[in-house]
Amino acid sequence: MRKHMWAIAFSACLVAYTAFVSLDTFAFASVYQTNATELNTSLFDGVGYSSDAGDEDAGDKDTEKTRGADASTSTKTYGATTQDAREYVDDDVRISVTEHEVNGTAVYVADVTVSSAESLKTAFAKDSYGRNVTAATSATAAAHDAILAINGDNYGSRERGYVIRNGIVYRDTPDDSDVLCVYADGSFKIVDPSQVSAQELVDQGVWQAFSFGPALVENGSVSVSQNDEVGRAKASNPRTALGVIDDNHFVFVVSDGRTQESEGLSLYELAQFMQQLGVTCAYNLDGGGSSTMVFDGVVVNNPTSNGRTIKERNVNDIVYIG
Repeated sequence: MRKHMWAIAFSACLVAYTAFVSLDTFAFASVYQTNATELNTSLFDGVGYSSDAGDEDAGDKDTEKTRGADASTSTKTYGATTQDAREYVDDDVRISVTEHEVNGTAVYVADVTVSSAESLKTAFAKDSYGRNVTAATSATAAAHDAILAINGDNYGSRERGYVIRNGIVYRDTPDDSDVLCVYADGSFKIVDPSQVSAQELVDQGVWQAFSFGPALVENGSVSVSQNDEVGRAKASNPRTALGVIDDNHFVFVVSDGRTQESEGLSLYELAQFMQQLGVTCAYNLDGGGSSTMVFDGVVVNNPTSNGRTIKERNVNDIVYIG
């Protein structure tokens, strides 16, 4: 027995170390910066501003804000639309949320037009930048008076990948993923982080940058194959994506999945749907149980991790309009 003691001790230490690393990576929270709410609005100096996003009469500044399921019906549909649009309209923001059926899966589309990309904001859970600092998408959205919100890129589960939020660089260590950059002029671009630093991106006018991926659509063309997937994810999943149709005209897309009613989408199916929406650029954000859309304080989709319980998963960050 004695001759096996070293082997037993080594195995026990290895198991303990592996458990610690796993917990440290996926469970233990580490706050690097509290009250991480700064906005670098200097990016918008000199950027053209249009005030007619929410009102056909740009000269009327007394437009009443309208919300709710009965505000309007959809005038633009893609695929099989299963409900009338729910809308929000003010002088600077127009949002229309519709539900669609795609390959037997419920998909929720928020068509967003803003007068300035400054309305497309991001927020960290608990207003803290760090590892595994999480909260429900709806909770973070409520804390920031978000009109519309979706989950972000799960930045806090990784140590690498650019994190640029509201024009501020929080992490400048690249990973192997292409980065989605949202510029102050309301345009999107997919960027190779090995070719440019995070600060250089901000200097070029990047307002938000996400590191998850992959890119779904570039220059109007689907940029994933039928076999592409995120890590070890299943082929069909709940999904979250962000796309741009034109400057300051965005689509926020979330699909259900893992339920009897909705199987979920593959990346290729999601990319095809985004292309049908007319986007020129689209990007895959964190999906699975994280996929959540909140509109006017209400969770629109059916978030689930196991397919049995419909419940939000706590996430690191959100993308929102507000």
